[in-house]
Amino acid sequence: MSIYIGNLSYDVTDADLTTVFAEYGSVKRVQLPVDRETGRMRGFGFVEMGTDSEESVAIEALDGAEWMGRDLKVNKAKPREDRGGSFGGDRRSSKNFSRSY
Repeated sequence: MSIYIGNLSYDVTDADLTTVFAEYGSVKRVQLPVDRETGRMRGFGFVEMGTDSEESVAIEALDGAEWMGRDLKVNKAKPREDRGGSFGGDRRSSKNFSRSY
């Protein structure tokens, strides 16, 4: 299981998140996605902790807490959706599909 942390400051680092979440248990991994084009932090991140109970305690304690001038949104991360492998999706299923001969 993984924890989603939203509304993060753009200045936050992996070390910052590790320090905060370590108060609630062992931190296994921290991930802070960055924008591909700008290289800037995207304002959210993910933390994996040692046990489900540690994650639950951290979620309970930190959801809605103010940190670095922002109110955090902290909850269980949802599984990543499969976005498919092509740009624009499956064109055959489009409602506006028409053939011209």
